[in-house]
Amino acid sequence: MFRNQYDTDVTTWSPQGRLFQVEYAMEAVKQGSACVGLRSRTHAVLAAANKPASELSSYQRKVFRVAEHAGVALAGLTADGRVLSRFLRNECINHSFVYEAPLPISRLALRLADKAQVCTQRSWKRPYGVGLLVAGLDESGAHLYYNCPSGNYFEYQAFAIGSRSQAAKTFLERRFEGYNDYTPEQLIKDALSAIKETLQGEKLTSANCTVAIVGRKDDGTIEPFEMIDAKRIQEIIDSMEAAEEAPAESSSMQEEEKGSDAAPMDI
Repeated sequence: MFRNQYDTDVTTWSPQGRLFQVEYAMEAVKQGSACVGLRSRTHAVLAAANKPASELSSYQRKVFRVAEHAGVALAGLTADGRVLSRFLRNECINHSFVYEAPLPISRLALRLADKAQVCTQRSWKRPYGVGLLVAGLDESGAHLYYNCPSGNYFEYQAFAIGSRSQAAKTFLERRFEGYNDYTPEQLIKDALSAIKETLQGEKLTSANCTVAIVGRKDDGTIEPFEMIDAKRIQEIIDSMEAAEEAPAESSSMQEEEKGSDAAPMDI
C-alpha cells in the first residue's frame, strides 16, 4: 500500500493517475466501525456498531444529529467526523436563518462533498479520514447519501460502510427493492440485521449498537431525527430472535410427528 515516491503530498499524482493520500483516507474508512443506512419513501434509518477501543474504555459516538430533519453516521477517524458534523450543523442553522426553511438533503451532501474535495488539492491540508452516511427528510421525501473522503458523494437506497461492511451490503442487496414500502419498524429491524452481519458471531444487543430514525408520519408531520432508546432497541432485537427461533421449533416438531407416525418394523 505504501508508495514512498508519490504519497508524500496529497497533490502529487502517481504515473498511474492516482492520489495515494486520498486512497489512504478511504482505507481509514474501511478500518472504522461499521455503519448502516437505509430509507423508505417517508423514513430514513441510521445504525452503527459500538466498539470500544479497549475493554477498559467506552465507545465513541458514531451517530450525530445535525438538524431536526437530518443526521449522520460515520466510519473512520471520529475526530474528523465531529468536525464535519459541526460544519453540517452550522450550514443547516445558517440556511434556516436566512431562508426560514430547512436545508435540502441533496444540498447538504453537496456542501459536505465540496468541503472534502478542497482537502484533495491543497498541499498544506490532508483529506478527512472519515466517511459519512447523511440521512434526512425534505420536501421530496427521505434521502440517504454517502460522502467519501475523495469529495465524491452518492445517493443510495441502502448502504453500509466501515469494517466488515461487505457482509452488511450483501444482506441489503438481497432486500433493498422493497424498502420503499417498508414501515419504520421494518427498516429498524433490517438495519439491526445488517449490523449483526458485521459482528462476526458476536451477540447483538442494545449495548453494542446505536440506531436513529427520521421521517414523516401518516398525518404529514415531521418525526424529528432522534436516537432510539436502548430499551426499545432491545425489545426489537428480542422480537427478531423470537421470530428466528419459531420456524426452527415448528420444523423440529413436524419431524417428531413424522417419526411417531411411522409404522413399526416387523420382527
